[in-house]
Amino acid sequence: MSKNSLGREIPDIWRGRVLRPYRDPFSVQPEGPRVARPIRRVNPGDNKLLGSLREAIEASGLRDGMTIGAHHHLRNGDQVLNSVVKEIAAMGIRDIGIASSSIHPVHEVLIPFIRDGVITRIESGVNGRISRMVSTGQLDVPIVTRTHGGRGRAMMCGDIKVDVAFVGAPTCDEYGNICASKGPSACGVVGYSHSDADYADCVIAVTDNLVPYPAFPISIPQTKVDYVVQVDSLGDPSKIVSTTTRVTTDPIGLQIAKYAATVIDLSGLLKTGFSFQTGAGGASLATAANVRDLMRKRGIVGSFGAGGITGYFVDMLEEGLLEALFDVQSFDLKAVASVGRNPAHIEMSADMYANPFNAGCVVNRLDCVVLGAREIDTNFNVNVNTESDGTLNGNTGGHADTAAGAKLAIVVAPSIRARLPIVRDEVTTISTPGETIDAIVTERGVALNSKYQALAPDLRRRGIPVKSIVELRDEIYGITGAPRPIEFTDNIVGLVEYRDGTITDVIRQVKG
Repeated sequence: MSKNSLGREIPDIWRGRVLRPYRDPFSVQPEGPRVARPIRRVNPGDNKLLGSLREAIEASGLRDGMTIGAHHHLRNGDQVLNSVVKEIAAMGIRDIGIASSSIHPVHEVLIPFIRDGVITRIESGVNGRISRMVSTGQLDVPIVTRTHGGRGRAMMCGDIKVDVAFVGAPTCDEYGNICASKGPSACGVVGYSHSDADYADCVIAVTDNLVPYPAFPISIPQTKVDYVVQVDSLGDPSKIVSTTTRVTTDPIGLQIAKYAATVIDLSGLLKTGFSFQTGAGGASLATAANVRDLMRKRGIVGSFGAGGITGYFVDMLEEGLLEALFDVQSFDLKAVASVGRNPAHIEMSADMYANPFNAGCVVNRLDCVVLGAREIDTNFNVNVNTESDGTLNGNTGGHADTAAGAKLAIVVAPSIRARLPIVRDEVTTISTPGETIDAIVTERGVALNSKYQALAPDLRRRGIPVKSIVELRDEIYGITGAPRPIEFTDNIVGLVEYRDGTITDVIRQVKG
């Protein structure tokens, strides 16, 4: 075991993998060549369209011990991964790894296949019952959770080897052109699947809307798709909206949003060309609402909004407050509709969005990002991966990517949630290193990290309480008391991997 720079103990080797402890956000350099997928030739008249999932799996050459890729653009409405794994199991294939961009509660049907040894490892953030069962020792399947940019990097570098990728294609033609913005299961974009299409040995487009050639506008082109298979349904697109995507009306959330917008205003970044990203939570969107009002009043036109796009950002685009949107994941049906009709609403890959090992990703161009948190500690480290009871339940997503890239990274959170302190001595799990977080905003005040300490006098003049992170913690502890330490076993059930492939933390099994 060795300690990383965040003070967390990291094993030298875990399940046969040599681990590199996290050092800092920017010093790790790429090594070796970019992974290349096999070259194949398709001649005139060759048929890519197959009759069933089983035929496609057989044609792909999938066998015991391999890894499949999948994506979560249909979020809690996805049925593609479930259908694929059921067919794999029925074919007698075992010891399969899943390298999805995320796993949601809808994928609980995979639990029997984990128990039976069909699935033996998960290279993905996991939400729902699977993650909780792993954390409590009820399922034995190792989990590696990565950032969105980190997944793109890992596939490009060969840290994740995807043998067969299954891409849910809302619209597709028989030659493999995929369009994500049309069809009964339209999800807007398939930004996470671009890496699968670039690096998987075999790519299978799974569609419930087969159209005459050519399908357009093209999200993923025919040149990267090996086989096409038609199914009855990809899932339920109405369940794309699986988190709150409305501006909060809660007084605490509105107070937090007001404080956060003032930090942005005083930062000097809110001017023509401003670029912005928020999460889909109510307080984050309320912050965006405040910023939107300031932009209207001052005639500010921003350059772009980015990330997972909501209808709120679509409204800002259509109002002329933003020149463009870069969309890696459409968060609601308004965003899905927008990307299909507005050329300024641009689909981007996870690689373009946040991969630190390319010639320049979009997060590097962000002026400001507003993020959420489950826990924050006195070193500004943020936890978005584990619950207050220590169980894993969450994907890192773009949290650590955007915090590293943006000029101003703000975390908004209530000071107390379910009678538990959100600001504490130590977070249960470090998802995003504190050195990349610039401000913590709660209803009790604002804590500024070193880079933005000079804003304190101006914030106070605006009537906003500014406190050190320690003062904030002490005030909250005065109400809730210090949280009870969680008891863990020595068994490491998962890793939290930073965007550069180093390890910020491990996830241990919860006792009891």
